[in-house]
Amino acid sequence: MAGGLFHGIQLWVNLPARDKMIEPAYQGLEAGDVTLLSSADGGALVRIIAGDVAGHRGPGSTHTPMAFMHASIAPGALLELPWDPGFNALVYLLAGSGRVGSEGRPVASGQLVTFGAGDFISLRADDTQRAGTGHLEALILGGQPIREPVEHYGPFVMNTKAEIGQALEDFEAGRLGTIPPNALMPHVPDPAPVRTEHSGI
Repeated sequence: MAGGLFHGIQLWVNLPARDKMIEPAYQGLEAGDVTLLSSADGGALVRIIAGDVAGHRGPGSTHTPMAFMHASIAPGALLELPWDPGFNALVYLLAGSGRVGSEGRPVASGQLVTFGAGDFISLRADDTQRAGTGHLEALILGGQPIREPVEHYGPFVMNTKAEIGQALEDFEAGRLGTIPPNALMPHVPDPAPVRTEHSGI
């Protein structure tokens, strides 16, 4: 509301075939709801939105095992985040530049990184960030692979083309649920205190 850069990210999370037709649901989370972790040196702040990292859990409700978080890393700082080796792992850079992985590969705003199997994710912010950026800002996400056939069309992800056809029919008939009234606007800041947990991540 005060102006400035705003990032809008839309993610579509696939579900296993057995759960694809569950009742639609909506969960609204405000900034004060997420779990905050900081690195031991204070150079990185991690907001856990869903899933858990290093035993700390975010408030997001998910139907499959996954993790979703937003990290802010100060210039020159290193974030080594413990990771479930059974999960895949992605990092999308919202702003800034740095290096990823044990090889220190360069990455910059707007790029997506996929990681191989491992038990931690490594992100280091460059010593100097572009004017107006300040920190390296990254979305970190991943989950347990479903390993089922995938067919998609627009926002619909199913297992077969026939199921895509049914999803389109359901959408056109209004059977996909609704967002509760006033769930998105007007936004009213929550005066509740922010929960902060410090960890040696």
